[in-house]
Amino acid sequence: MGLFRTKYLAAAAVSLVALSACTPTTHLMQPSQMGKNVSDAAMEQQLQIPGPVVLETVTSASWAVPLAGLVNLKDPQAAGLKDHEEPISVYAHVLRHPVHGNFLVDTGVSAKILQSPAEYGLNWLLQRGMKFERMQIKKPTAQIVAELNGPLAGVFLTHLHIDHVSGIPDIAPNVPLYIGTRESTASYVLYAATQGATDAILAGKAPLQELPFAMRPEPLAPDAFEAVLDIFGDGSVFAIYTPGHTAGSTAYLVRSTQGAVLLTGDNSHTQWGWDHGVEPGDYTQDHTRNRENLRKLKALVARHPGMQVRLGHQ
Repeated sequence: MGLFRTKYLAAAAVSLVALSACTPTTHLMQPSQMGKNVSDAAMEQQLQIPGPVVLETVTSASWAVPLAGLVNLKDPQAAGLKDHEEPISVYAHVLRHPVHGNFLVDTGVSAKILQSPAEYGLNWLLQRGMKFERMQIKKPTAQIVAELNGPLAGVFLTHLHIDHVSGIPDIAPNVPLYIGTRESTASYVLYAATQGATDAILAGKAPLQELPFAMRPEPLAPDAFEAVLDIFGDGSVFAIYTPGHTAGSTAYLVRSTQGAVLLTGDNSHTQWGWDHGVEPGDYTQDHTRNRENLRKLKALVARHPGMQVRLGHQ
């Protein structure tokens, strides 16, 4: 998401609930006991040593969407950029942990959604606004899961925008789905247009499990994150609470067999946005907070020059 044209979403929101704010989904949510809260220092002290996780980033679909959704064109650094159709990808990140099993970070795209979008709540207005006709499947989520050579133990969602949950129809109903704090419960006006589709995509699936981030008291140190969770308790995968694009946006830092890899989620969609420290544009919930957390992620990478960065859509 973050990629619709304003006129289409505004029209959809008006037709649904007259622009009253609502949550991204009404799907059942419950607290998770996954992981333990740790300090930034505890996370960073391990990053020079390769970890146990085999990490693969799969391009599930290619797409082209307006640049205004990908980059905040109102930012002074974006002066001179003009809105245009920008090629992007939709990813699923496959984590193979030697003890805890196979996980996804975000879900890719299910072929079922493109074949029968209306069955998943995507009416003609959303299809038009999302430029569905521009999306081409490269590897559907069903194929990604089938190639795991073992069961899928869980899915970590960076956030609940449609393009990040669009592989869920191919996920078994018993697979846990993890989200960041307040991701499913915070209201925002544009969710009036998409709540029905997100609910339809999640229908019949396991309850969303909200990760137990423990928020640090203010004021924070300049580069400190609001909360960090050691997912498996072994220093192999960290969830970093980075709200802004959505209320519960979460980045993931993986100590892979090839070294540390940062999965930014939609804290930054594009290479240009990352390089210039400019947050995504349309449908970012809190631009100031997104920009600050993007700055902190860039500072983290600067402290660890060998770290790989895999952006939300490029």
